[in-house]
Amino acid sequence: MKTLTTGDQAPLFTLQNQDGASTSLKEALQKGPVLVYFYPKALTPGCTVQACGLRDSQNALNELNVTVFGISPDPVAKLNRFTDKHQLNFSLLSDEDHSVADAFGVWGEKKFMGKIYDGIHRLSFLVGQDGKVAHVFDKFKTKDHHQVVLDYLESN
Repeated sequence: MKTLTTGDQAPLFTLQNQDGASTSLKEALQKGPVLVYFYPKALTPGCTVQACGLRDSQNALNELNVTVFGISPDPVAKLNRFTDKHQLNFSLLSDEDHSVADAFGVWGEKKFMGKIYDGIHRLSFLVGQDGKVAHVFDKFKTKDHHQVVLDYLESN
């Protein structure tokens, strides 16, 4: 697993969002920076806490012109249920074949309760309008992810 680092060119991608609409990083970057956050599985406790923190911070993120994309290997229908259940106000994108997660270097071996399997590592990337990774968020807890992102954005 070779994770992208600050200064790397972010892979341009187009994925389906929770409504089945094609959503493109290239198009979103025309409006401003994009926070691309990878999470393992919709409707699970940690992922819900993380998503709701971003939902509740959406006004501050909008003021900073930052678009949020949450990416997981979940199918569109599950993302739609997740969005509806928690009134999420940003795009969740379906990466079922984990090709985008592979391109960002966040798909790899994980261990949980003695079991080893492949899955998404919980990392976030701020992609600048130039298409390069401006910052990698790799040290946070799900409950404070939104605040770590906001603190970084407001200090830069």
